[in-house]
Amino acid sequence: MMVMLSESFRHVRQINESVKSIRISIMREHYDFKDSIENPYVKKTKKQITIRLDKDVIGYFKKLSEKNGIPYQNLINLYLKDCADSQKEPKVDWQ
Repeated sequence: MMVMLSESFRHVRQINESVKSIRISIMREHYDFKDSIENPYVKKTKKQITIRLDKDVIGYFKKLSEKNGIPYQNLINLYLKDCADSQKEPKVDWQ
């Protein structure tokens, strides 16, 4: 009985995959990209990274976030973008 069920499931899965493949090929016939234009925002996309920040720095931006209604991650990005645009360099004092 168990073998028959697994055979049935395998057969149903194959049928589903065949139907999906047929649907995709039919849909592709309807695509027409000859008049499409390049996405103007591609160069402005963001890249997700992992960064370690001091708690007080995060706290500062979270307070600003509550005050201004802008997510704190966006505020950090805006600040860093402003620094990069103005080519501001950090003061580094290694002692």
